[in-house]
Amino acid sequence: MAVLKRRIKASTLMETMVATVLIVIIFMLSSLILNNLFVAQVKGNLQPVKTHLDQVEYLYSNGKLTVPYYEEWNDWNISIQNQKDGTVLLEAKEQIYSESRTLKRIVDNVEIL
Repeated sequence: MAVLKRRIKASTLMETMVATVLIVIIFMLSSLILNNLFVAQVKGNLQPVKTHLDQVEYLYSNGKLTVPYYEEWNDWNISIQNQKDGTVLLEAKEQIYSESRTLKRIVDNVEIL
């Protein structure tokens, strides 16, 4: 057997515990930060409602919907209303507790043939 010529200094139990706690805290903080980023990304994603508004606008433009039009889609209230200046307002409103978001589009009045 080989004999060790140099002695390696061993860590104490307290140093090992402190290092373990620091590693756990760092991983916990990074996990919370990533979770917050993903939640914000999912919550702020308006692409599905914009796609549905495109579909509603297409149906209106082709005479498949009558004005005034109201629809509930997921958490969104979608409406189409005539304005006084002859344009048509497409509006999608989301109301969750005290927070609300609104998307509006103004469409020229389309004459249905």
